[in-house]
Amino acid sequence: MASYSLDDTIAAISTPLGVGGIGIVRLSGPGALDIAQALYRDARGRPRQRWEPNRLYYGHAIDPRNGRAVDEVLVSFMQAPHSFTRQDVVEFDGHGGPVPLQEVLRLCLAQGARLAHEGEFTLRAFVNGRIDLAQAEAVLDVIQSKSAAALGVAVNQLNGRLSVQVRALRGALLHVLAYLEASIDFSEDDIPPRDVQPDLLAARDTLQRLISEADSGQVYRQGVRVAIVGRPNVGKSSLLNALLRTDRAIVTPIPGTTRDTLEETLLLQGVPFVLVDTAGINDADDVIERLGVERSRRSLNSADLVLMVVDGSTPSLPEDRDVATMVGKRPALLVINKADLSQVDTFAGLLPGVRTVHVSAKTGVGMVELEAAMVEAVLGGGLQASAEPLTANPRHRAVFERALMHVAAAVDAAAHGQYGDLVAIDVRESIDALGEITGETATDDLLQTIFGQFCVGK
Repeated sequence: MASYSLDDTIAAISTPLGVGGIGIVRLSGPGALDIAQALYRDARGRPRQRWEPNRLYYGHAIDPRNGRAVDEVLVSFMQAPHSFTRQDVVEFDGHGGPVPLQEVLRLCLAQGARLAHEGEFTLRAFVNGRIDLAQAEAVLDVIQSKSAAALGVAVNQLNGRLSVQVRALRGALLHVLAYLEASIDFSEDDIPPRDVQPDLLAARDTLQRLISEADSGQVYRQGVRVAIVGRPNVGKSSLLNALLRTDRAIVTPIPGTTRDTLEETLLLQGVPFVLVDTAGINDADDVIERLGVERSRRSLNSADLVLMVVDGSTPSLPEDRDVATMVGKRPALLVINKADLSQVDTFAGLLPGVRTVHVSAKTGVGMVELEAAMVEAVLGGGLQASAEPLTANPRHRAVFERALMHVAAAVDAAAHGQYGDLVAIDVRESIDALGEITGETATDDLLQTIFGQFCVGK
């Protein structure tokens, strides 16, 4: 990447800021060991003359100007190319407080290291061939995993499962392109005829499967936004508390208690659900309540799934119909609350075609059925919680979509006998798109965007 030098020595704090048991300052580059030599003293105050890789050395980090110890540390040395960055790497493991870590980092910078940019250690691992671009992105996905299922997807990607399939698909298309370009450059007498349709159809099927898996993966990675909506006093906040098994939202008999949206995350069968408790939707006169209602409408519009809550102990009101109109055709469940009270069946046709679940947020009746219905609404029964898609990355899905578009165009052109340049152009475009997954055709701007999402120190 043009803005980063890859030949100097970088340093950064690689553990989160704040107070903790252990903190790490990491260095990578040709001067890492020299800096360790300058800053390290053993338990007797002596410098180390010989450093063996893959060992821990106990001692102190000292200020070379006055010999003062700034922290008690364990120092590790990983020799190139047997390190994450395939450069010499040194790590100072000290106490996890901001002051000692900053002091060790300051001393490293004073010895000639440069403060690392976001994701620069992982960038060096990518540029030096330690990992490909899909694996580099998986590092961030591992860190940001919201569930065990999301972690499983990220770890598999980090281990290269996605890269293997993408390279195989790209290789198959390269064979097709080689034949097409040869048939353009040479006469038919020199190149035996070959039908490329089966290879193109196989590539199309593979891309469609990868896109489908990416959709499932994004559910695990990003979570599902669930808006809990309804008119005032139907038990929306009580339902939130019942799903979370804790008193997270304030509940009173007074309508309009909830004035703002409240978000909490619930994990069901490996899927993170981001529950959004909203203000009751009505024609409020109070200014603050009106603002809350407006936020409720925005939450409903941005939701992946809507739980429309009604009070099963009272007849349906016009306000219920108004809320149902706002829900419209969005994926939804109709939750008839207060099943512990006598029920009034007046909600037929409120949300046509939408599954209805009877619950009591007060007693917990029906909550298991509601949770199962939520998972079913998201996964549709087509994916088990234990299944692990190859990717959960939205960028990968967009690349697969672009590659599929070109492969489909090539299939169509070949089906009409339009071999040669027209088919070759689309095959080449799909190959270049797939190269963006693993990094073969990644631009500097793309790398800047990807690694800019990392924290400093990783």
